[in-house]
Amino acid sequence: MNEPLPPRPRHDFNKLNRLPPYILAEVTDLARAARRRGEDIIDLGMGNPDLATPDHVVEKIVEAARNPRNHRYSSSQGIPNLRAAITEWYARRHDVTVDPDTEAVAVIGAKEGLSHFVLMTIGPGDVVMVPDPAYPIHQYSVIIAGGDLRTVPLTEDSDFFANLEQAVSRTWPRPKMLILSFPANPTTHVVDLAFFERVVSFARTHGLMVLHDFAYAEIAFDGYRPPSILEVPGAKDVAVEFVSLSKSHSMAGWRVGFACGNPEMVHALKRIKSYLDYGMPQAIQIGAIAALRGPQDCVEENVEVYKERRDALVEGLAQPGPGAWEIAKPQATMFVWAPLPESCREWGSLEFSKRLLKEAGVAVSPGIGFGESGEGFVRFALVENKHRIRQAVRGIRRFIKALEEE
Repeated sequence: MNEPLPPRPRHDFNKLNRLPPYILAEVTDLARAARRRGEDIIDLGMGNPDLATPDHVVEKIVEAARNPRNHRYSSSQGIPNLRAAITEWYARRHDVTVDPDTEAVAVIGAKEGLSHFVLMTIGPGDVVMVPDPAYPIHQYSVIIAGGDLRTVPLTEDSDFFANLEQAVSRTWPRPKMLILSFPANPTTHVVDLAFFERVVSFARTHGLMVLHDFAYAEIAFDGYRPPSILEVPGAKDVAVEFVSLSKSHSMAGWRVGFACGNPEMVHALKRIKSYLDYGMPQAIQIGAIAALRGPQDCVEENVEVYKERRDALVEGLAQPGPGAWEIAKPQATMFVWAPLPESCREWGSLEFSKRLLKEAGVAVSPGIGFGESGEGFVRFALVENKHRIRQAVRGIRRFIKALEEE
């Protein structure tokens, strides 16, 4: 006779328990369920670029993939020619000199690089300051690493540096790191070089490391040119900047990015990556070289597409008449950050997003999913073509009009 099995053990995952529910997934799951039912959903929720990778980049990846030399393990820090191309990009766009051997490392997308750097350098008792609202991994990477997260409001009606000073003065032990991202996701907030000069001065005064997520370095409109924090003299004493080719060169699925800046911080990232991965597949690294060194008119074309989509959405919703919704045009990113319409602000952003999906067939991201200060807003991702965006505008206006008539 078989002995009865002992009770199934219960596992307690401490870090998993510290992670809050991923609110953004709630609307995404509802959109998927609606599509399975055959409903036409215009998905402006997840920021998943829909534009194709440039032909010359794909062709170079395919060519490299056919070469058996590229089938072996690669270098976790990035092959030398890729790191050289990265430094050329900084010199060309920002007039910044970067040492390819000590100040640059390739990463499997900015999200991987940033989160692994935090995992390497932050532990229990270490305090990290992050704006609120923020792209979720900026906050969650601290929690995953076991650090102590402090959020700092980043809103149009408050002074970020005053909020930062207050947060630091009330925090013990003193913060170890500040994570920033401009142009900002989700708020589309943009800054000038003087802002980064204040950041560098603040970091030096308080002994902070600064991580700057520069994912939207090249997606900007109306004459605005996003500055790099590394343009500030002395920035390399305190900062590392993460850049992604996901949006500028439509390489989101290839997972291509790089980090540059302070040599000690770059060394820490190289060290943890040497334990965790062998870098991007070498064929993709070769494709990234083609992206950085090849013709850049593909980037200009992408910017123009996002600008046209922005205008179709914002101008379409603002047209006078029933259901009009006034939203400020962003100067950068592939998003629009919108305060809830007057008629439904009491619902909150999650309930608004659910009802918009159900009644208008349009998916957006609730602002609360990016932090407490995101409540009262929703984020539109410009990831559908102009025809679909205009269709979304019509559905949204009908939805708001019906509310106004109740």
